Amino acid sequence: MHLPYQRGPLHDLPDTPEAYDAVLADVTEQALARMTPQGSLEHPGAHDDIGDTSLGVTSLLALAWRRGKDPRLPEAVRRSLVFHLRERVYTGDNPGYPNLRVTNSGLPYARYVLEAGAHPIGDWPSTVWALLQAVNVLDAADGLLDDEQRGELREVAHGYWRWLTEATFFNPQEAGNQAIGCVVGGLMLARHLPDGQGTSVRARALSLYADEIRAHRVRDRGALLPPEHGGAYDNNYGPISLSFLAQAHRVSAERIFAEDGDTLARYIDARLTSGGYDNGGPRYSEQHSGFESVLGLRYFGARIGADLGRYRGDTRWGRHAVQRDGRIDGHFAFMLVWQIQDPTPWHRTPSTTPHRHQLRSGTVSVAFDTRMTPSLVEAGGTYHLPAAVRRRQGFGPVTDGFLLCRPMGEVRVADVRADGLAAKLVTKPVVDRDHVLRHVRSLYVTDGTSLWVTVAVERLDGAPYLLSGLPYAADDGDRVRRTAEGEVTSAGGLRLTHPTDSGPDHFDARAELTQEQAAFALAADPRGYGDPDEGWRHLVSSSALEAEPAPGAPEGLHVFAVRYGPGAAFEPVFGSAPEEGTDGFVVRTEAFTAVVGAVAGDSRGEPSLTLRR
Repeated sequence: MHLPYQRGPLHDLPDTPEAYDAVLADVTEQALARMTPQGSLEHPGAHDDIGDTSLGVTSLLALAWRRGKDPRLPEAVRRSLVFHLRERVYTGDNPGYPNLRVTNSGLPYARYVLEAGAHPIGDWPSTVWALLQAVNVLDAADGLLDDEQRGELREVAHGYWRWLTEATFFNPQEAGNQAIGCVVGGLMLARHLPDGQGTSVRARALSLYADEIRAHRVRDRGALLPPEHGGAYDNNYGPISLSFLAQAHRVSAERIFAEDGDTLARYIDARLTSGGYDNGGPRYSEQHSGFESVLGLRYFGARIGADLGRYRGDTRWGRHAVQRDGRIDGHFAFMLVWQIQDPTPWHRTPSTTPHRHQLRSGTVSVAFDTRMTPSLVEAGGTYHLPAAVRRRQGFGPVTDGFLLCRPMGEVRVADVRADGLAAKLVTKPVVDRDHVLRHVRSLYVTDGTSLWVTVAVERLDGAPYLLSGLPYAADDGDRVRRTAEGEVTSAGGLRLTHPTDSGPDHFDARAELTQEQAAFALAADPRGYGDPDEGWRHLVSSSALEAEPAPGAPEGLHVFAVRYGPGAAFEPVFGSAPEEGTDGFVVRTEAFTAVVGAVAGDSRGEPSLTLRR
């Protein structure tokens, strides 16, 4: 089976002016064929996320007219705008909406579901989206709208802004993408209001960003990030936040949006595998956005010099939202408008700047979490997740069923690049079940095709092994398929084990079950509202690669050596390195020689690593 949402890299979609004109031409034909006598451009199968959709298609028609002057479009724009203003602008409170600060305000808003009280919780983001669709139409109004219709739309847009910022609590779902989107709406609206009103709205938008979004950023992997549905980052919504930051910078030129966008972009680049696969987040553990992410990935990829376009999106939504029949839905259409308007080209070469939380070269990558434990290992076209043993998850030595990977002190990192090799040494103090402090040194070396992982720790009792990951997915052309195996070699014995117990807290990689499905099954709340990452942490056991100690380790050490990806015979040789301290050691493989310094390191306690091919 293939993973349903992670498909092709987003930078593979043509983004020339001619390609975008072809997209708009297709939208035009679909819209003109669909328009009802009342002027609706909604997809007939749409039910939720509907309050902004007809207006979204209207904004695309307005952009198409500006680019091609199709004589059929002015009347279609005016008729569809009349429909939105008459049928999709609500001023009476939606029964059951829980986030009002002012009742019976009479201010306009958009509904997530049209039926009164059916699902009011989504009205706040739906109103943000409607505001953004409205300001895009206003931007294209010259030659399309008369003064009366333009004035009515401007008044409604201003009302949307006031409902979002006065009548309701701001950002009630704690969703960074929605909140930054609201700020963008205010910045764009301000340009269409009289001087005094416009200045006030712009100032309010900037203060909301500073006080309600930026001040509440969450730290993850060394970066401060806009909170997303209660977490630091979500692999679906995080890149959408990046697109909103891009638009905020485009329309305001405020440095704060560029700086925060650069931070988020570097974070995404670090956690994203070379092949563009990613998972994790407080709402959607594996789902990926499509066109909604293009603007941010392209804009900030160029700014930081990174190939963020490798991000695997859902290419069914590569241009715009669609329903199950593949026909256009106007939801989030503002993002297509903005990416067409932005001329930034894709930056297609990887960043060469070392990042603490990533090792990447060629087709190999390791993404590290905050504790510097791998969160994703990619080599040989296969993606490995952290495995689980007795409710503990990660990569690391296991003794008596106890996983040694959670640090109990400062984690030290050394990065080295030499002779076409890239390496990272992670020194991590941990305590075992008996409260004995041990130092786990993990060396990751890659030549861009294979990954060598060598882990050394003070000698352990019993029959220790290295928990070496859960083989989970593999590249399959422009898709990603589920797998339960990978090309992995160990200097000691190697076994792939599977859970002996059944149930939602035991993940067997051989089952036709995605990590997202398994994670939501363990989450506290229903799918779409629970935190799958929090649920996944309840995993008791999983399929796992288990590597036994390598022979010939220096005295007093257990050393584990594993190679991911292709390679010749794998028989590493280990030796002591007294000049590096009493516990320094040497690793020699078919591809490299590495000298790892003592645990104490230099005068600052930093680990030392030398490397040669």
